[in-house]
Amino acid sequence: MEVDFNKNGDGLVPVIIQDAVTKNILMLGYMNQESLDRTLETKKVTFFSRSKQRLWTKGEESGNFLHLEDIKNDCDQDTLLILANPVGPTCHTGSDTCWGEKNVSSFGFLSKLEQVIEQRRTSAIGETSYVASLFEKGINKIAQKVGEEAIETVIEAKDNNDELFLNESADLLFHYLILLQAKGFTLKDIEKVLKERH
Repeated sequence: MEVDFNKNGDGLVPVIIQDAVTKNILMLGYMNQESLDRTLETKKVTFFSRSKQRLWTKGEESGNFLHLEDIKNDCDQDTLLILANPVGPTCHTGSDTCWGEKNVSSFGFLSKLEQVIEQRRTSAIGETSYVASLFEKGINKIAQKVGEEAIETVIEAKDNNDELFLNESADLLFHYLILLQAKGFTLKDIEKVLKERH
């Protein structure tokens, strides 16, 4: 990998650290050739600290290391993207990221939908919310609904109407998210099982 450490005249390049699993940005640091070599050798992300004027391995004092997964060079060869697996919080303040954000998996809109389901489960009443009404009816009704939607999805899969198939698939996924919460789980729990199997 060729990195242009001399482009800025200080022998350093910016390095963006991204969680290899969640894809969240954790921090920004700087590297010189020596810190890059050390990172590749030890598989622990090592920076050049501008304030200490020395190599600095993230976690050398706290134990919150960043274990190297992959390194990518940008198109101008003067910025690195490091995919890492963090041990503990990344920021010196104790936050997961240097932007004060939680480093959790996000499933895009499905994560937002999980939040809506949780809000309706805890705050809404069945008379005004379909989701709340299912929770009020209990686990048997929720599980039955997932079964019904699964059968309807299978039926539509055998036909050639893509719109109906996608609508039934959406209904199945929606009701499955409700069932997960009724059992005390989320998509993160399913992701964990799938990763273990992988």
